[in-house]
Amino acid sequence: MSAPNIELTERAAKRINAILAAEKAGVMRIAVEGGGCSGFSYKFDLDEAATQDDTVLERDGAKVAIDAASLPFLDECVIDFTDDLLGATFKIENPNATAACGCGVSFSI
Repeated sequence: MSAPNIELTERAAKRINAILAAEKAGVMRIAVEGGGCSGFSYKFDLDEAATQDDTVLERDGAKVAIDAASLPFLDECVIDFTDDLLGATFKIENPNATAACGCGVSFSI
């Protein structure tokens, strides 16, 4: 697989930096797992460091690690952070998804 084309927005990077500093973590890990009401779901976690098999995205010092199994599901995605009346959350705009649940946490391909 060629290098992934995944965008980390400035808002997401700013929020990730704040979380990593507060939790004294090295990277935010984003993974895709089976489950959720639409078939797959996004999982966000904190880790001390990326592993050798991870792809690491970096913007303004914020580091996101994505494991090899999740990478194809996230290619061409935009990772953003929103803070509005509905709450503060990371949002993944995934052009590969053919359907998504109403809350945006799970999707199908």
